[in-house]
Amino acid sequence: MTKEEDIRNAVECMRKGGVILYPTDTVWGIGCDATNKEAVAKVYAIKKRDDSKALICLVDSDARLQRCFRNVPAVAWELLDAAVKPTTVILDDAVNVAENLVAEDGSLAVRITNEPFSKELCFRFQKPIVSTSANVSGEPAAANYGDISEEILNAVNYVCWSRRQEHKPHVPSSIIKLGRDGEVTVIRK
Repeated sequence: MTKEEDIRNAVECMRKGGVILYPTDTVWGIGCDATNKEAVAKVYAIKKRDDSKALICLVDSDARLQRCFRNVPAVAWELLDAAVKPTTVILDDAVNVAENLVAEDGSLAVRITNEPFSKELCFRFQKPIVSTSANVSGEPAAANYGDISEEILNAVNYVCWSRRQEHKPHVPSSIIKLGRDGEVTVIRK
């Protein structure tokens, strides 16, 4: 299967409300249409995670990140420009995503991916995609395809073929929360 066919299949699955497993710029992720409340609920169920614990969204560009918030502060752009590894920002006043994806305080976690497969997937889908580690909550994140449990593999609607053969270290992104008051909190280095 070509990368293009793989992306087309994953996009089609998400457009129908399905859940996918896919390689990202960090670890393997469980993904779905971040604007589809029912699909987001399926991801929480697969992860056995309380929906009060927010999930991360992946986007392909500055413009798409901007569409997820009423306002993106200048410090967020500076932080993203200076980042040397994948960095997720948590910003206030989320819009244009499923309500069960937004934290109780109105914030949302988003990362711009530059990894070729996930960037192309986000570009083709034209919406933010949920990107949470491919594991049940509390278990180790799946750095590579071979690390994904049968339980997770069997719970999703589509498993991407791209990068399955990879066996190299991958680490989760840094997560930084930027508060309305300008306060910066490092959630994960």
